[in-house]
Amino acid sequence: MIHFVVHDQKDTTGVVVVEGIEAGQALTGWLMDKDETLTISVRDAIPIGHKLALTDITEGSDVIKYGEVIGRAVAPISAGAHLHVHNVKTKRW
Repeated sequence: MIHFVVHDQKDTTGVVVVEGIEAGQALTGWLMDKDETLTISVRDAIPIGHKLALTDITEGSDVIKYGEVIGRAVAPISAGAHLHVHNVKTKRW
């Protein structure tokens, strides 16, 4: 079963595609551009459609999705953690 998808091998985030993700679960992801699977243990409950960190991301670092920068971390984010408005902000404003 695929729990999250990752678009590009440069991405630091994946998107949860199933309901009911709970902290401590081992998830399987699909890396689309290489047609490979990934595994990660999640630290938080993550709603469907939300992002999870694939690697540790330091405060001030770029967050990458689709191979592009989508924002910056405003707090340290551990691999497997929920990425959302509490720890990632757009670089536009």
